[in-house]
Amino acid sequence: MNIAVVGLSHKTAPVEVREKLSIPEPQIERAIAQLLSYPHVDEVAILSTCNRLEIYIVSQETTQGIHEVTQFLSEHSKLPIMSLRHHLFMLLHVDAVTHILRVAGGLDSLVLGEGQILAQVKNTHKLGQQFNGIKTILNRLFKQALTAGKRVRTETSIGTGAVSISSAAVELAQMKVENLSTNRVSILGAGKMSRLLVQHLISKGATQISIVNRSRSRAEELAKLFPEQPIQIHLLPEMMSVIAASDIVFTSTSSTEPILDRVKLETVLEPSHKLMIFDISVPRNVDVDVNDLANVKAFNVDDLKAVVAQNYESRRQMAQEAEKILDEEVEAFDIWWRSLETVSTISSLRNKIETIREQELEKALSRLGSEFGEKHQEVIEALTRGIVNKILHDPMVQLRAQQDVEARRRCMQTLQMLFNLDAEEQFS
Repeated sequence: MNIAVVGLSHKTAPVEVREKLSIPEPQIERAIAQLLSYPHVDEVAILSTCNRLEIYIVSQETTQGIHEVTQFLSEHSKLPIMSLRHHLFMLLHVDAVTHILRVAGGLDSLVLGEGQILAQVKNTHKLGQQFNGIKTILNRLFKQALTAGKRVRTETSIGTGAVSISSAAVELAQMKVENLSTNRVSILGAGKMSRLLVQHLISKGATQISIVNRSRSRAEELAKLFPEQPIQIHLLPEMMSVIAASDIVFTSTSSTEPILDRVKLETVLEPSHKLMIFDISVPRNVDVDVNDLANVKAFNVDDLKAVVAQNYESRRQMAQEAEKILDEEVEAFDIWWRSLETVSTISSLRNKIETIREQELEKALSRLGSEFGEKHQEVIEALTRGIVNKILHDPMVQLRAQQDVEARRRCMQTLQMLFNLDAEEQFS
């Protein structure tokens, strides 16, 4: 068995490619089912965010498994494999393990130290379990990743400053205007990203904020989180009139198609009206043709790199501290992984001893005769099971505890020879 990850991120693909591979949460169940239907995919988990799509698999035939995942991605995105491959990365085993731990720790994010990614990794774990994609190996891997991510955030200060796409977008807006407090700001969407936008906008001095959302109740719930700042609530039919009255627009909706384009904007905007749009959604909410309008300037997630660069230098030392933590967590997973090769030997030993116990118990009970009560039989059954468990306990604990690969294999060979076991190695 081996672990592999196939994916792409802000480092390997522009947003116009990433949005084609995005798998919204409602589609995760179907995607996992399709991937599990392939003959060389035994376990699977899908991490899909605005800046990455990564598919983790466990496979006995890694090369075939990766090929099947690549074929799935091509079908899903409708991109030819040859053009898609240019943007994909493929990591095997220890590199795949290290990668997911770095992702969970925020060290592979567009914004170094981003906090939101840990919740996204946690959700990937939950959905993978819910839809039967995650079993023993990926379950352990994602638990290790979550532990690593939590340690990075509690044992380092890497999460200070602009540490999310939302905060970076607000900082970029602040770089483009003299004073946020004098600008009318509207936010399309009322999800978690929008909540973070409001939080950062208020901290930067914004005082005129409107939220446009399909559901009034969800928008009102968001507004209630910020009682110190009056927030205007609007429904979707009012969207264009709200935008027409805004200086800055942030878009963060789950729409899979652009909700703003040149035609819609030029029908509501005065020719002299200057408007900046910050689209932090993937797939994008804003069509690229809006930049054809003379006084409209649109930015997407790939335009946040200037803000990211400013914050990166101050966090580089903290990132080095975080790497040490991740090295410890990778080693912990590796120790567990290497202990898996003892499973078949331990299982064979226990099965053999249990067979002997059952055979000898049956002989003893037959000699005792039918007058021997059922209650007495249960006592003897429990007694023999207890003896077997106590005899096997120390050898099993010691075998699993052997961290040296050669020492552990010598122990397994000795057990197989002494007890005449026929144990096949299940993990290599």
